[in-house]
Amino acid sequence: MRKNLQATEQQHALAHLNISGAGDERVRSESDREALARRLRSGDRSAAAELVDHYYDRIYLFMRAVGHDRQLSEDLTQETFLRAWYHIGQLRDGKALNGWLYRIAGNVSRLYWRKHRKEDLISIDDIDLPAAGVSEPQKAEEHEQFVRVRKAVTRLPWKLKQAVALHYIEDLTISEAAEAAGVRQGTFKSRLNRALNALRKNVG
Repeated sequence: MRKNLQATEQQHALAHLNISGAGDERVRSESDREALARRLRSGDRSAAAELVDHYYDRIYLFMRAVGHDRQLSEDLTQETFLRAWYHIGQLRDGKALNGWLYRIAGNVSRLYWRKHRKEDLISIDDIDLPAAGVSEPQKAEEHEQFVRVRKAVTRLPWKLKQAVALHYIEDLTISEAAEAAGVRQGTFKSRLNRALNALRKNVG
């Protein structure tokens, strides 16, 4: 089980509370992803461990963003990497690495929801207060905003929730996110706009 996932989740989520736009950070450079993809396709198990090391927290955060609780998010994250290794032959090149991995994660999550339609989304009680180091009023304000955003995102339809998670929370480009969702960029942008409009109404 990974350490400090709660702290990672909280820090990452609070950085995106405004839902105003995505940064352009990349977990790995394009050349690094290309090299990793080649090693993965060749069956290099050390490359598989490297894939987990670099992407575990991000896939976990994706699972949390689409409404799974912490324990289940860890379970589904691990399942994602198992499926990724099993389907490694489908990885074309390094440029497709992000989209390929998040597409698998999305399929794992969607399959779970199909099997457990009657289960509730994450409990708001499962969300921790912001970390120490800020004033109590600021803590309360950040927590309240965090709860509103989290609740609003988890109530979105799956396709809209996925769009927000991929682009705004996971920082994938429109191209990468559209590939991960398995749709054209125009379709993905439309979903994203619909999601943001819904969030603005619900969060205020």
